[in-house]
Amino acid sequence: QVQLVESGGGLVQAGGSLRLSCSASGNIFSINTLGWYRQAPGKRRELVATITSGGTTNYVDSVKGRFTISRDNAKNTVYLQMNSLKPEDTAVYYCWTWSTVLDGGTDNYWGQGTQVTVSS
Repeated sequence: QVQLVESGGGLVQAGGSLRLSCSASGNIFSINTLGWYRQAPGKRRELVATITSGGTTNYVDSVKGRFTISRDNAKNTVYLQMNSLKPEDTAVYYCWTWSTVLDGGTDNYWGQGTQVTVSS
């Protein structure tokens, strides 16, 4: 299986920046697409950004121009650089991957989540 461990969340004032990191480990054959989702209180979990193994990125409209997703394939790590943060970015951020394990199975895997709080 694949384990994902996030770090980098915290409390920041509006207009500030945070960088989230997520490292994958386990019985990995290949890390395919990596991404970040978020869930605010009382709301559904939403996609924030994804990045394919080839480096193609995709963002939800509300974060375009402010957030940047990147990955280090040598370290099996994905990052989310968040700039110009707004109070509405407050949520638990979850790392996600669609990856293949050594026994050949491909599945979705999730991290435990990291809290991001943006004060106004």
